[in-house]
Amino acid sequence: MGLGKITLPRKILIMNWRTITWYIGISLLLVAALMTVSGIVACCTTGDESRTPLLFSAYLTATVGFFQLIFVRKGHHRLGFKEGNCIVVGAWLLSCLFGMLPFLFYGGEFTPINSLFESVSGFTTTGASILNDIESLPRGLQLWRISTAWVGGIGIVTLFSMLAGKSDKTTLSGAEISNVARESLAGEKNASFTNRMLITYIALTFVTLFSLKLTGMGWFDAATNAMSACSTCGFCSRNTSIAFYANPAAEIVLTVAMLAAGVHFGILFLAFLKGRPRYIWKSETIKVFLSLVGIAIVIVTTDLMIRGNYFSFAQALRDASFQVASISTTTGFATKDTTLWPPLSMSVLIICSLICGCSGSTSGGIKVDRVILAAKGIYRKVKLTVDPNGIYSVRVDGRARTEEQVSDAYGYIFCYLILMVVFAAVNIAFGQDFTTGVTASIACIGNVGPGFGDVGSMSNYADFPAILKFTGMIEMLIGRLEIFPVLYLFRSIRNS
Repeated sequence: MGLGKITLPRKILIMNWRTITWYIGISLLLVAALMTVSGIVACCTTGDESRTPLLFSAYLTATVGFFQLIFVRKGHHRLGFKEGNCIVVGAWLLSCLFGMLPFLFYGGEFTPINSLFESVSGFTTTGASILNDIESLPRGLQLWRISTAWVGGIGIVTLFSMLAGKSDKTTLSGAEISNVARESLAGEKNASFTNRMLITYIALTFVTLFSLKLTGMGWFDAATNAMSACSTCGFCSRNTSIAFYANPAAEIVLTVAMLAAGVHFGILFLAFLKGRPRYIWKSETIKVFLSLVGIAIVIVTTDLMIRGNYFSFAQALRDASFQVASISTTTGFATKDTTLWPPLSMSVLIICSLICGCSGSTSGGIKVDRVILAAKGIYRKVKLTVDPNGIYSVRVDGRARTEEQVSDAYGYIFCYLILMVVFAAVNIAFGQDFTTGVTASIACIGNVGPGFGDVGSMSNYADFPAILKFTGMIEMLIGRLEIFPVLYLFRSIRNS
């Protein structure tokens, strides 16, 4: 007897678009609030020409956000995964769109495509810029530029989900924070995990700010660099990035801050805010990450001494440590033009920009956690080939991982590399040389920022044609949302 077609209730098939729209309105109000803060700073700064663009943009953004709250009824049903996923992707897209308004209204180098590129690069914490003269920007606009990165670091939805009810908060944070990030703290509820991440993020930002101030930086530079380092964005208020300061103490502070921002915030919370530092050394993922960073620093330092025309070991170690930490955490700060470094050093940095930091951090890239899962999964396959009757499991941090979790790691890495190759081919097809095209693709999908060739650590994306700026923005968003939420959205809309 054949089976008839199963028809699901209409309520199951159709998402609650009113609730989705309502929550996206909340995200726009958050963006408007940050624009207002930057506008107030501009008003308090003599001769700051960005006050009108910022405050007018805040007014427009708040108007659209309030429209959703006033005229769209939220509804009372519990958010499902599909709605949560649509809210996450929709909030990111609209925040980037409205986030471009202050740049667009200010003018100068900010054409429409450049304004959107700078906004997307900030919110996704990529740090790729189209600006040739950053220091010419007024202080209010510079603060807005860094604010997009700081909000994007912890996650737009994570921030406004703090205002949601308990069940909705759990759904929203679960949709924005990847499964691999939550697996590192098994047993933690999404809501509790989100609270810990936010507390740690704010605490790390303030500690970095005051530490930079102690090194001699002014308050504004200390604040913006702290926000940029902890969000692992790499936006800086200086044309030559951190090289401008020529301050070894500040470089040490930023190196530590970047590495801290590249490890799991939940573990940092337990280690420092709860007074349990042993959790750092108990985490296999963190130990692997820091070991890889250490090995990369040794290789690059040695290579700079042998082939890089460095005559001082201390200087080679200083430059290598900062650049490896910056690229490994996808921050993108620079103290040297790494396009002038020997091929081996550049190769090591490219590998660092692929693997990157830990899940549950503000770092982009594939993530060390997935690399460990995939490597152990492959090793398990080899052992089963040799001993088919054996019973082997994949264990990370002392816990056995399911076959589904290992398969997810394989799938993510495969999709990541395929997308990277496709966009690299697009870059090359539209006139970029091989080095620029490939490393720009790696830098955009990994939210790293600088690559090599024409997009090196002391260069920018200003000369990219509009089509490549657009594809670069797509890469940044896909990388920041970690691929699958975008795919889920397309499937959800099709099914609806």
